[in-house]
Amino acid sequence: MTPIRTSRIPFARMRALAVPALLAVALTACGGGGGSAKGGDGKGPAASTAAVPVTVTPANGKTGVDPGSPVKVSLTEGTLAAVTVTAAAKSSDGVEAVEVTGKLDAAKHTWQSDRTMTPGTAYTVKISAADASGAKKDQTSTFTTLAAAKTNGVTITPVGSAVVGVGQPVSIAFDKPVTNRAAVEKQLSVTTTPAVQGSWGWITDPLTGTQRVDWRPATYWTTGTKVTMTAKLSGLDTGSGRYLRRDVNSTFTIGTARVSKVDIGAKKMTVTEDGKTVKTILISAGKSDFPTWNGRMTVISKESTIHMTSTSVGIATNKDAADFYDKDVKMAVHLTTSGTFVHAAPWNDANMGKANTSHGCVGMSDADAKWFFDKAVRGDVVEVTGSTRATVDKGNGYGDWNLTPEAWAKLSALS
Repeated sequence: MTPIRTSRIPFARMRALAVPALLAVALTACGGGGGSAKGGDGKGPAASTAAVPVTVTPANGKTGVDPGSPVKVSLTEGTLAAVTVTAAAKSSDGVEAVEVTGKLDAAKHTWQSDRTMTPGTAYTVKISAADASGAKKDQTSTFTTLAAAKTNGVTITPVGSAVVGVGQPVSIAFDKPVTNRAAVEKQLSVTTTPAVQGSWGWITDPLTGTQRVDWRPATYWTTGTKVTMTAKLSGLDTGSGRYLRRDVNSTFTIGTARVSKVDIGAKKMTVTEDGKTVKTILISAGKSDFPTWNGRMTVISKESTIHMTSTSVGIATNKDAADFYDKDVKMAVHLTTSGTFVHAAPWNDANMGKANTSHGCVGMSDADAKWFFDKAVRGDVVEVTGSTRATVDKGNGYGDWNLTPEAWAKLSALS
């Protein structure tokens, strides 16, 4: 029989050995790293503060980040469960900041943003990941975007759930010229009910120099169409570091199909609604020295009283000149930025339906002007034919419809 050998361990050393063993048990019980560890409900891996090796761009704590740069989260081990990028409520200049959206790849190893960010804004990246064993790991990273030294602004037409005429395009006018047109256009979308095909087109007003991008269908809208425009513009560089700061959107509805056809030779205007003639009005349009524009125009706005002068449109500055005028005009419906209106012209009543003697506008009697003024809404169409003048420029008011659908589509920065 082989003797059994034993040895004694001093009590103090036994205590020293026992403490690490108990500590290891305690860590395992907390579910920190064991693949078999369960959460508090015993149903799955519990969250841990031990980080999965994750790379975040921009780096944690970075400032002066380009608002147009992507946010990217990636790992080589484990998987990404979710990534959110949230913004502080306001940017450094008080603008409401946008949240940043993005997508995970199929393997759930990479998440990347799909839009720009608001300049001068603090962002927080929250990452939920799982290690190779399935244990959840939550991490947070922060960064701040560069404040915009130069900015651009936009004016959207129409707005406010408006009901507009069948000729009204979706229009975004810019305070300053845009050179990065393709980048801007990629962030614009139009949805309609029922579905309508159309295109964006970039144009410049020849009078004011205002640059805008409009969206129009191939033909006039159909009454009842619901239109929604979404523009994810916050953080877009429109050129030379001039940033847009806000997202914008617009929703509107197409109303009555009101189209007024001005026949210069016949000196009359025929008003149709939904394809049916509702009124024929005797008019006096531009005389030979100052003919009315040919072409398709849409109602920009209307004023019950507006002050018109020959000086403002470059016709006559000397009050003794034959074509000088300086007067208040009633019931004026605005068609072009160059100064074309449909309006009351009681001083010219004797010529209605007989002679064209205006300085380019379409005049009519007080009674007819009131009827037309009361009917007119933004986006109604006025089509002028028979004039000796050229077709109105596409940027002079909403002259978009003077181009064929094919010619219009070529004005897209993405064509």
